[in-house]
Amino acid sequence: MRKGTWLAMAALLLVGLRAQAQETPSPQCRAEATKVIADLRKIVAPGGVERTEKVRIGGIDQWVSVRSRDRRNPVLLVLHGGPGWVAMPTSWYVAHGWDEFFTVIQWDQRGAGKTYVANDPATVAPTLTVEQMHADAEEVVQWARKAFGKQKIFVLGHSWGSILGLTLAEKHPEWLHAYIGVGQGIDAMESERRGWAWAMQQARAAKHEEAIRDLTSIAPYATGKTPIALKDVMLQRRWLNFFGGAVYRRPDASFEAAAAALSPEYTDEDVGQIWKAEELSVGKLLTAVLTVDLSRVKRLKTPLVLFLGRHDYNVSATVAAEWFAGVKAPSKQLVWFEQSAHELMAEEPGKVLLSLVRHVRPIAERAGDVAPDGALKER
Repeated sequence: MRKGTWLAMAALLLVGLRAQAQETPSPQCRAEATKVIADLRKIVAPGGVERTEKVRIGGIDQWVSVRSRDRRNPVLLVLHGGPGWVAMPTSWYVAHGWDEFFTVIQWDQRGAGKTYVANDPATVAPTLTVEQMHADAEEVVQWARKAFGKQKIFVLGHSWGSILGLTLAEKHPEWLHAYIGVGQGIDAMESERRGWAWAMQQARAAKHEEAIRDLTSIAPYATGKTPIALKDVMLQRRWLNFFGGAVYRRPDASFEAAAAALSPEYTDEDVGQIWKAEELSVGKLLTAVLTVDLSRVKRLKTPLVLFLGRHDYNVSATVAAEWFAGVKAPSKQLVWFEQSAHELMAEEPGKVLLSLVRHVRPIAERAGDVAPDGALKER
C-alpha cells in the first residue's frame, strides 16, 4: 500500500477517535471515573481471572482482590503496610501490569479497608494484635495455595507487611517460591532512632526552628526497650515526612493516598472508611510493631529479594541493607530504587514491575510453576 494511502487511513482513524472522545464527557463523579479505570484494566483473556471477594480468615470475613491475565501464572500475595495502609485501592496504578506475569492477590488485613467495613469494629478491635495478624497472614497463604492449586506462592510484604512476610518466610519456607521485602522492617527501634537523627539533621541544616524544637522535645527518642509513645512517633513522622524521608522530595504520601478514591474495587462507603480504619489499626498495633526486632533472623530457606528506596528513612533502608549483607539464603537479590524513599511502589512503579519480572518470576519458571501452553490448570 502506498504511503499516501496509509497516511489517509491514519488521518481518518484519528478523526474518528477524536470525535468519539468529544462525544464522551469527562468524568463528572467518582462512579464515572472508576468505570473508566475499570474498563482500561478489564481482563478479557479467556484464561484470566478478575474478582473481588470475601474469604473467611481468622473467624471473620476478610476481603481480597485477585487479578491475572492467565491463571497459570505464579501467585503473588501482597501484604500491605501501615498498619492499615491498604494497597488494594491504589493497586490500579501501583500494580499496573503485574497481572500479565502473576496472579496478584491484594488482601485488606483485619481492621483495614474493605475488611474493616465488613465487620463490627467493636468486635474486631480487641483482636487487633500482632500475634493475630501473623495467624491471619498464614491462613491467607494457605487459602491462596489451595484456591489456585499451587504448592508454593510468592509473598511480597511492604513496610509493616514486610514484618509479616519475613516471619512467614522464616517459619514456612515450604510455602514460598521466594519472599520479596519492600521497605523491609528489621530492627524497628534502631530504624526509629536513625529516622529521628536524620530528621534532626535536616531541620538543623534548614534552620527550621519549629522542627528542631519538636524533635528536641521527644529526645532521647526510641531508647531502651519501652514502647515509644504514639504521640512521639507521630511527631517524629511529621518532620521526617516533611523533609522527604517517607516519599522522596515530597512532604508526604498524599498523592498516593488520593488515588484510593479512584479504586474500582472500593465502594463509596469503603473509600469513606479508609482513614477511620487506619486510625484504628495504628492505635491498636503501631507501638507494638515498633518493638519488633528481626535482626535475629540470620538464615532463610527460601530465596530473598529486597526492594529498598535509597532515600527511605521512614523504615530505615540502611538497617535493612546491613541485615541483608549478613543473612544467608538459597539466593538473594537487593534492588535499590534511586528516586524513591519508603513508597517506592508508587514512586517508581515501572522499575518495580521490571524488577518483579527480572528477579522474581524466573524463580517460579525454574520450578515449573507455569503450565505448558494449552494445558490450563483447573482449580
